[in-house]
Amino acid sequence: MIGIIGGSGLSQLPGLQILEQIQLETPFGEPSAPIIKGELNGQKVVFLPRHGEHHTIPPHLINYRANLWALHHLGVRQILAVAAVGGINELLLPGIIAIPDQIIDYTWGRDSSLFSETFSADKHIDFTEPYDGLLRQKIIDAASRIGQPVVTSGTYAVTQGPRLETAAEIRRLANDGADMVGMTAMPEAAIARELNVAYAGIAVVANKAAGLNDEALTMDAILETLSMAMDKVKKLITAVVMAQH
Repeated sequence: MIGIIGGSGLSQLPGLQILEQIQLETPFGEPSAPIIKGELNGQKVVFLPRHGEHHTIPPHLINYRANLWALHHLGVRQILAVAAVGGINELLLPGIIAIPDQIIDYTWGRDSSLFSETFSADKHIDFTEPYDGLLRQKIIDAASRIGQPVVTSGTYAVTQGPRLETAAEIRRLANDGADMVGMTAMPEAAIARELNVAYAGIAVVANKAAGLNDEALTMDAILETLSMAMDKVKKLITAVVMAQH
């Protein structure tokens, strides 16, 4: 079964029939919101709004451990993780969809492992390729089938948030090899790997990163870009889910 993590708007996917909402208590506390279980054109899916039902949980306070544990507990074995990012690479203009293949983690202080309290040597995970290659290819293939242009690779720099970055920080990230910047891919991707759940990102470029745009960066402009891009994301997710037949 496929799980979808993203903003609250994704629960209005065309063709999604909501069957139930599930409130779970996990060994790590409660997930961000009740999990929506449904069918998308006959395929079972579950959806979890990462920031809560009303987008009230900032990136650094998300209970990533509870979210991933809950999805796995419900039978999710593949996760499509939708996230807004700032574009650093000049190809990543506002409105572009990218399928990242690498991560650089700049976060700190987050509960980043299911095994923090019960660690042993065998709990180390191989994280050479942080995104699942097969699931990434399914997304890329689905985009091709529906004629949706996507950037098929890129390095996602994960910052702490909730503030946006300074221009100097973006220059540093660019020097480090980052193509895009966001706040939620870690520890989400690593915890999915601990659970042996295939995890792939769908990154929506909301804006040029700090210092790369001549115009002032405003949340109104970012939200407008995201609103326009979400129809493309919904069509892409639907195409991926339908390919599970």
